Amino acid sequence: MKILWNHSEKLRKTVVLIAAILMVAGLSGGVASHARDKTVSKETLNLLGKLSDAFAEVAEAARPAVVNISTTSTVTMEENPFGNMFSDPFFRHFFGDQFGNPGQKRKYKSSALGSGVIVTSDGYILTNNHVVKGADEIKVVLYDKREFKGKVVGADPRTDLAVVKIDARNLPTLSLGDSGKMKAGDLVLAIGNPFGLNQTITMGIVSAVGRSNIGLADYEDFIQTDAAINPGNSGGALVSASGELVGINTAIYSTSGGYMGIGFAIPSDMAKVVMENIIKHGRVIRGWLGVSIQDLTPDLAKSLGIRETAGALVSNVETGSPADKAGLKRGDLITGINTKKVDDSTGLRNMIASTAPGTKIDVRIIRDGKEQTVTVALGEYKENKVVKTEYNNALKGVSVQELTPGLRDKLSLPDNVSGVVVTSVSADLSGRRLLQPNDVIEEVNRTAIQNVQDYDQAVSRIGAKDTVLLLIYRDGGSFYLTIRP
Repeated sequence: MKILWNHSEKLRKTVVLIAAILMVAGLSGGVASHARDKTVSKETLNLLGKLSDAFAEVAEAARPAVVNISTTSTVTMEENPFGNMFSDPFFRHFFGDQFGNPGQKRKYKSSALGSGVIVTSDGYILTNNHVVKGADEIKVVLYDKREFKGKVVGADPRTDLAVVKIDARNLPTLSLGDSGKMKAGDLVLAIGNPFGLNQTITMGIVSAVGRSNIGLADYEDFIQTDAAINPGNSGGALVSASGELVGINTAIYSTSGGYMGIGFAIPSDMAKVVMENIIKHGRVIRGWLGVSIQDLTPDLAKSLGIRETAGALVSNVETGSPADKAGLKRGDLITGINTKKVDDSTGLRNMIASTAPGTKIDVRIIRDGKEQTVTVALGEYKENKVVKTEYNNALKGVSVQELTPGLRDKLSLPDNVSGVVVTSVSADLSGRRLLQPNDVIEEVNRTAIQNVQDYDQAVSRIGAKDTVLLLIYRDGGSFYLTIRP
């Protein structure tokens, strides 16, 4: 049965009751003066009772929509309790191969726990991508103890969100609130399954909004809260005082692994866009402007003669991009999109990403000290293609991607450097201090590399026992590197 939020009268009074907490603090002096006979006034008890009842009502209405998610996945690990002893030539000279291959890989079952929020009565559930990533089996346990097999409809690692579907009807749901209206000091409840303790509810306030540059996801606009969040809370609900879902609990800041008063939730406004895209298209479709941007620092503003203190500075414009066609230039300061103000580069990225491709937007810029408005028709953002070679040769386990203008700026690469960027390297290669992430592969066996297709073709010609000659750009210079199988 769908939850109906029909307690506006009490919730309206909640604000008054919360404000009255200050009065309670004021009454504490009076209570202390009667400490000898240990009495509390009826007015105080009545006030606290109403406040308690209000929170209990909100919690009771919200908790049926929060579920427990348990996953099982297969993990491949290399068994070798003796290190490299059996591979040592001296050892093999005397004992041969009678001990077999102690480094053989074995598969193990791994389980994990998390939370989720039912957002539609026919079984769509919002959770974190890291809760269900790589899961072979997903079990969803409802508030009433019913169990269902879950299926991942789609996931978005860039926001750490995922949508899971269960085959059920007439489920309790949480309506999505307007997270953009949340502000520091607002009361919130966190509901989830920390440490497997089902339906745990904690209370706190919104500590801050718009938190970014934390390093948890590519697109960050977190709500920070001091409501207790612990392992297992991931994917659970952050609920406002009006009983609406305003965030998906995602992570904590901790030096101990447990609660330390700082938790982060993905705002419901962002979650709604991601969820609707996944349900409709199976993936997230994002807008694309085609610029590389950076924050405006006081030194940059002074050097560029910019008086403004907020905005996103354009450091590069991709040729043929929507920004290029609209006439945006390097050095422009983007201060607003339509009616919204742009404070920094993260805010601009989130605005563009959440806008559908083809949408025309008015971009307010400062150029040469003058304010202008440029109309741009957004394109569709294309994920950078990543290639991981599965060939049986020396470059097995190396992942690369296109060298985009954005990556060029991020890695501070000269314009004359071309190739593909290494994104990850197998433990063997990195352990031998050969290839490293962010290396640029310019040549493979003296063949120039311009894109991932060139790289794929060149690597496919390498034999299993061939030594590979690479030209690598790293730390401001190019050098040759040989990799043996």
